[in-house]
Amino acid sequence: MDSISLAVLKTATEREQKGEIDIIGDQLRLRLHEDKFIRDRRYHLRTYPNCFMAREVLDWLIDRKEAPDRPTAVQLMQKTMEHDIIHHACDEFKDFKDSRRFYRFRKDDGTSPLDLEMMVFSRGQRLSEKVMNSDNSLLQAREEDGVKYERAFVASEMVTWLIQEQEAKTRGDAEQLCRRLLEHAIIQHVSSKHHFVDGPLLYQFRLNFRRRRKIMELLIKRPQTVVESQDSPFCVRKQSHDKSANFNSVSPNSEVKVASAVRRSSMTSSSSSGYFSNSPALGNSPPVVLCNPRSVLKRPVTLDELLAPGAPYIRKTLTVVSDAVGWGFVVRGEKPCHIQAVDPTGPAAAAGVKIRQFVVSVNGLNVLQCHFRAVSNLVLTGPRTIVMEVMEEVEP
Repeated sequence: MDSISLAVLKTATEREQKGEIDIIGDQLRLRLHEDKFIRDRRYHLRTYPNCFMAREVLDWLIDRKEAPDRPTAVQLMQKTMEHDIIHHACDEFKDFKDSRRFYRFRKDDGTSPLDLEMMVFSRGQRLSEKVMNSDNSLLQAREEDGVKYERAFVASEMVTWLIQEQEAKTRGDAEQLCRRLLEHAIIQHVSSKHHFVDGPLLYQFRLNFRRRRKIMELLIKRPQTVVESQDSPFCVRKQSHDKSANFNSVSPNSEVKVASAVRRSSMTSSSSSGYFSNSPALGNSPPVVLCNPRSVLKRPVTLDELLAPGAPYIRKTLTVVSDAVGWGFVVRGEKPCHIQAVDPTGPAAAAGVKIRQFVVSVNGLNVLQCHFRAVSNLVLTGPRTIVMEVMEEVEP
């Protein structure tokens, strides 16, 4: 059997923490919508859609006993800004103030920078709910190595179910999807000894998506190990880190830089940026984007400079065929767009896609004048195989 490495366990633990933060943010957003705090607001003859007023939400947090005092409530909302859950309605301020300022959830305006790690997370949440709500015997009390586990499923049965539900076309695709879910802390082997393998091993959903989170959890530093709790029958919770996961933006044969986007995935929230995924889940939910603000470019490059005669760039044509969870790269910038991050284990890296390459065309359509969101939409709505022309700087 395929034993799981410490590196995979550590990364999954970090991603679990990030996933918990996103769940807290989304639960807060839905509650504020229910209580009519999020609505279109006017200021100086201008309408700001789907906004909330800072002062009103701080009052709400204290009234609902989500925060013990006003300074703590401000600190909680500042945390949501730092994690790109909310932003100022005009993006003029980077801090959250106890004032009449308008703020907005990024999920409500499609500005949440697309993070394909989050796409895996959201698809995992959808699959978890689908399994819980379906009339099948996937989740049962089962035994492995003499130990009994509640709500466990057999790997081979899950693979069969994914194919039956048209979540995957082949057993290989389904197995690969489950491996991604494990790497993103959605599922885990019951004793955390093995990666996902299509066979008789037992697995459980690691996160309890249904648990009502307290907003104060944003300020709690989670220990590295947590005793497994029986109050969450849908999950096995073992480890967490007090930091969000980072993705290494890499060129397959050169240096590594850290960017705040993560891996390929399939998210129920779609937008036009980030790790491109062709998952069916993409069309079924509201837009969410997750930012990757720090560019990997060594310096800004203009379109005129890129196309100037004698410029130190060569053109390459690359063919990328997506796997079960996507293509595996991130595009950022505009006029021209550039490759911001590449999953070193994904199809893009295998095809020769590298960071700092500039995107010239996608499937024959010139995109040099396009914003990265337009390029993203072109990839997401196109065929599984993309032919991409890029320009790459010649090494001196």
